[in-house]
Order: sequence, then structure tokens, then C-alpha cells
Amino acid sequence: MPRGVSIPRTLAFLLCALLLAGAYFALLFFAQRALLFPKPRVRLPAVPLGGELVEVPHASGTAAAILLEPTSGSSGPAPLIVFLHGNGELADFWIHEFSEPRAWGWAVLLAEYPGYGRAAGSPSESSITSAVLALYDWARKDPRFDANRVVSYGRSVGGAAAARLAAERPVAALILESSFTGVRPFASRFLAPTFLVRDPFDSIEALSSYRGPMLVLHGRDDTIIPPDHGRALAAAVPDAEYEELPCGHNDCPRSWSRIGRFLRVHTLLDSR
Repeated sequence: MPRGVSIPRTLAFLLCALLLAGAYFALLFFAQRALLFPKPRVRLPAVPLGGELVEVPHASGTAAAILLEPTSGSSGPAPLIVFLHGNGELADFWIHEFSEPRAWGWAVLLAEYPGYGRAAGSPSESSITSAVLALYDWARKDPRFDANRVVSYGRSVGGAAAARLAAERPVAALILESSFTGVRPFASRFLAPTFLVRDPFDSIEALSSYRGPMLVLHGRDDTIIPPDHGRALAAAVPDAEYEELPCGHNDCPRSWSRIGRFLRVHTLLDSR
């Protein structure tokens, strides 16, 4: 710029604002996975207490899960729940939460996310989907499980993974708890444009190809993922069941009586 020519104050302010906005958006772009996938730092035993460690190769590395065998039931192949936990949790946290369906005669596969717990890799929508599909494919081939009674069950961000599993593989039913329609609707909380979202987890798009039984559970006092998301998820699938629970996001007890009723209606659980 020639000597003696100055930048008008308004233009200088706009340039400064653009630089700050660009730096902020760049930070969000590269830091968003740390925000979306906060991993608990917990020392775990080599073998999960109360379950069998399952490891299956997939495109992004090796998928890991904890298998919980049924505690009662017939000697034949067991129906299976594939459970996908929330983003600040580990599969190990859920071992003791599934005693009731195990007493029904169901096995439970607690899927772990890449980079979490004992699972190597880094979490992303792509790597999580790849790991979950690999675990499902492994379970469908294992003679211990009834391939026609595999239920996909996800909580919070795990609901998005569960919806994707139901879209890409045949499942007997889908259960979504405290989950969202997608990540993009939350971008406005950070004053960010939606195109910056690296892992959109668009559950509405995933559910567009699903037409099986679905139960959506959501806390009516959830301030992290408002109930509107649960209602929209239920509306995306014809004849889906929706129920609001008297809880928030992280304090909802397992609704096994409600889940059991849902499974019985769709002839997936024997009447007792």
C-alpha cells in the first residue's frame, strides 16, 4: 500500500472480524471431534469383568465389544441386542445394566467405539459405522445367536449409530433412547455453519430406508438433546412408537418393562 494511504477504520474492523471468524471456524473444524467424542480416561482390566471380549477386524482397524451371555432361556440360539452407548461412556459401564433382558434369555453385545476403552483407532462417523457393521456381521454368523432376532439399540450418539446399522443391515427392531435427528442442528449453538460438521450422523436420512418396528424413548426434561428430536425420529418411520420418560438426558433408568412390551407386540419376546 502506498505510503500515506490508510485503511478506513470500518474496513479494518471488518478484516479483523473476518480473520477472527476464520480462526474460530478453523478451530471448530479441527476440534469438533474432541467435543463430539469425549472419551473417559479409565484404566480397564484386560478382560471385561462379567463379559467376553470380542474383537473383529474391519476397514478402520479392529472393532471391539463386550458380549454378555443370557442368564436363562432355551438351549437354542439366543436373540441378541446390539447396544451402542453415549459419547462420554464406555461399554464396560453398561455390563450390569442388562441383567433383565439377559434373564429373558437374550444375549447382549456392548459395542465399543474406535479409540474408546480397549478399541484402537479414532472415533468418527465413518469408523464407528464400520466397526458396528463388522460386529453385526460377526454376530449374524455366530451359531450362538438367532440371526432373525437381532435388535439395534442406541443411546444418545449411539442412537445415530443404531439407526445407521438398521439402515444398512436387516434388524428385527430398532430402539432409540435420548438420541438426536443429526449433528447439524446443533451447529447453531456454536455459531457455526452446518457445512463445517465433519460427522453429521443424519439419523433422519438413515431412517428413510427403515420400515421395521421402532421404539423411541426420550426424557421430557432433556436439555442436552430436546424431546423434539425424539418426536422427529419417531415421525420418520411409519407406526413407530414414542414415549417420553420423566427424566433428563443422563438420568433415565432403563425402561425394560416398556421395551419388553414393545418386543412382545412384535413377537420377538415370549409372553411371560
